[in-house]
Amino acid sequence: MRLLRTLALVTAFWFAAGSAGDAGAQSLVPGGQGHFTRGQLLVASPKMPDGRFARTVIYMVDHDARGAFGFIVNRPMGAGPMDEFMKSLDLPPGDGGEITLHYGGPVDPGAVFVLHSAEWKDRDPVSQRGPLAVTTHPDILKAISEGHGPRRSLVIMGYAGWGARQLEGEMARDDWITAPMDFDLIFDTDAATKWERASAKAGVAL
Repeated sequence: MRLLRTLALVTAFWFAAGSAGDAGAQSLVPGGQGHFTRGQLLVASPKMPDGRFARTVIYMVDHDARGAFGFIVNRPMGAGPMDEFMKSLDLPPGDGGEITLHYGGPVDPGAVFVLHSAEWKDRDPVSQRGPLAVTTHPDILKAISEGHGPRRSLVIMGYAGWGARQLEGEMARDDWITAPMDFDLIFDTDAATKWERASAKAGVAL
C-alpha cells in the first residue's frame, strides 16, 4: 500500500497540471512538432545520447507547458509469481499466476503504475485518453491477480518525467521523434521489436 500511496501523490501532481485537457494544447515544440505530445508515442531517435533512453518507446500520458510525463513500454524487467509481488506491496495474495513487471522510466522506480485498456472501470483512473487509462488503486492489482482485471495491461515501475520545456529542448536536438498511439504495439509482448516498429510509424528509416 505504501508504494501505491506514493504513486498517488506523484500522479496527482502531473494530472492536476494537465487537467485542462487538450484545449489550447498548441505548443512551441520546435523541429516541426506542432502540438504537445500527450497521447502519442515518443520514440528515441537513433542518435539518442542518453543511454537510459536509447531505443525506448514511451507512451506520453501528459505534456503541457509545465512538463511532461510518460511510461517506457518496451522494457520488461522480468516475470515472477503474482502472489510474491502482491506480498511485496502488503496486499493480500490473489489466485496465483505470473506477472511481468515493466520498467517505466528512471523517476521514482519504486512507484507502481498500471497502464491498461479503458474498459476496466471498477476504480476511477487517474488518467484516461481514448482506449487507454492509468489506474493506481491497489484494487486493480487484486483484479488482475484474480483474473478479472482489464483486458490489456502493463504493470509498470517508475516513469519518465521532464520539467518545463525540457522535453521541447530534447526534441529540438532531434533526440526524440513522435508517432501516433498504437494500442496493439503498446501491449504486445514483442518488446524486442517495438522500437523498430514505432520508428517506422514515425517515418524513420533505420
